[in-house]
Amino acid sequence: SLLSFFSLPDLKRLGVSLGSVTLVLTGLWYVSDGPVHSMSRGVIVLDGLLSFLGLSACRLLFRLVRQSTGSEGELTVRRVGIVGAGKVGAALARELQTSGRLKPVVFYDDADRKIGAHVHGIAVVGPVESIKKSSIPALDEVIIAMPKASGERVRAILEFLAAQGIPCRTIPSLGQLAEGEMVSSLRPVEIGDVLGRESVELDAEGLQAFYGGKTVLVTGAGGTIGSELCRQLARHGARRLVLVERSESALFEINTELSEAVDCVPELADVVDSNTLGAILREYRPSVVFHAAAFKHVGLLERQPEVALRNNVAGTHTLASLAREHEVDRVVLVSTDKAVAPSNVMGATKRVAERLFEGFALEPDATRFVSVRFGNVLGSSGSVVPIFQKQIAEGGPVTVRDPEVTRYFMSIPEAAGLVLCSAMIGENGDRFILDMGEPVRIMDLAEQMIRLSGKTPGSEIDIKITQLGSGEKKHEILNALGESVEATAYPKIKRIHTEDLSEASWRVLQEQLKQLHDLSPEDAAAWLRRAAPDYQPD
Repeated sequence: SLLSFFSLPDLKRLGVSLGSVTLVLTGLWYVSDGPVHSMSRGVIVLDGLLSFLGLSACRLLFRLVRQSTGSEGELTVRRVGIVGAGKVGAALARELQTSGRLKPVVFYDDADRKIGAHVHGIAVVGPVESIKKSSIPALDEVIIAMPKASGERVRAILEFLAAQGIPCRTIPSLGQLAEGEMVSSLRPVEIGDVLGRESVELDAEGLQAFYGGKTVLVTGAGGTIGSELCRQLARHGARRLVLVERSESALFEINTELSEAVDCVPELADVVDSNTLGAILREYRPSVVFHAAAFKHVGLLERQPEVALRNNVAGTHTLASLAREHEVDRVVLVSTDKAVAPSNVMGATKRVAERLFEGFALEPDATRFVSVRFGNVLGSSGSVVPIFQKQIAEGGPVTVRDPEVTRYFMSIPEAAGLVLCSAMIGENGDRFILDMGEPVRIMDLAEQMIRLSGKTPGSEIDIKITQLGSGEKKHEILNALGESVEATAYPKIKRIHTEDLSEASWRVLQEQLKQLHDLSPEDAAAWLRRAAPDYQPD
């Protein structure tokens, strides 16, 4: 090992090596009359102990010299405090002590039992609020090393540090740490850290067993959810990924990213093109299909309902029909909370898509049709978070539709991981809804994002109240009247129970689907009102 990086694993290896020599010599003393027997057994043992201590001290000295001198040309050492004196905080402190660029000088922790203790020689002085009365010299930065902390606590820490004028960073999330990210890969605190979303423990072994060795097709593979589904499927051992995407640039990016990790088949195709889609299914015979391709921007689709119908409804019907024809084991529809009592075209088209899957599930065949609903995804294209980020970068104002409007949020990896779990446990006709936690006021979200940028809401960055757009609700709901939910084996996944689509209603919907071609915007809106009875347009 490199002497200047001497650590506990190296100490153990040294002990095992020298201990083995000592045991061999002791054994020879008992079985041989040679030179070894002529010396005392105590000499053999003492030689082993002195060798171990001497070599350990020599290696430790190299490390201490390196840490004290630092690298040539290194930047000035910054004094940092670490919030969280647990395993993660201790690992971070050890890495920082080794690198020498950031010098941890104090731990802050909310647990009373840790106050007064020392971790790697660094004192634990209490909660971070004790900075005010601490005798520790001024800090250059504080690092939050609490991956399991609640969003409320992280929010309180950020507000306190901002008031003290102390910069703050955090460590990678639990998911990133599990994927091999170094604990010392510090990053700015993001809005997802303060929204209060709990980490989701996915059944990695179950997912590996289910998806391992399978061919999986993902429509909308270059989109926010589609691309994350592909990344996670690659990690869970899928044999081949068939990437179906109509955007050339998005398809190129996801294929380039994953082609070295898994056998990828990039297919530049549209889900409404039945001939091309049928040829793809016939050639690659996927076991599982995730249907993530959809138009989703509410304002745009309000103006062009006929386009939304063609992509979100006709495309879904084409895919489901072809999947059944080519005996796909299961097809999973990625849906949205806007499909519940829809008030806009996008939500209504997704509600019809859900009804399509209910109808296909009525027919006796081997293909299982499953749908999964969830709300807004943090950082997805067109969502409020990147819009706010752009407005803040431009100096404001940040536009909020209504001071009381709320939305449900979850992270991209969380949403995709739960969709994979839903597909694994879903039976034919199952409908799932993901637990989105508590809704978030968009006004609070805007204020938090402004603070995270280092600005003050209302003074340095203005917040401008506009009005709800056409088809937008003030509050979203996750299940409609007449729908009940029950728990599944996964705490974040709920199964929806409601009155099943009747055979007669399915036949009516099939007849309505024949009218989808060449509809005018007015005809498309009227068609939606007939096909989605609970659609109440704004």
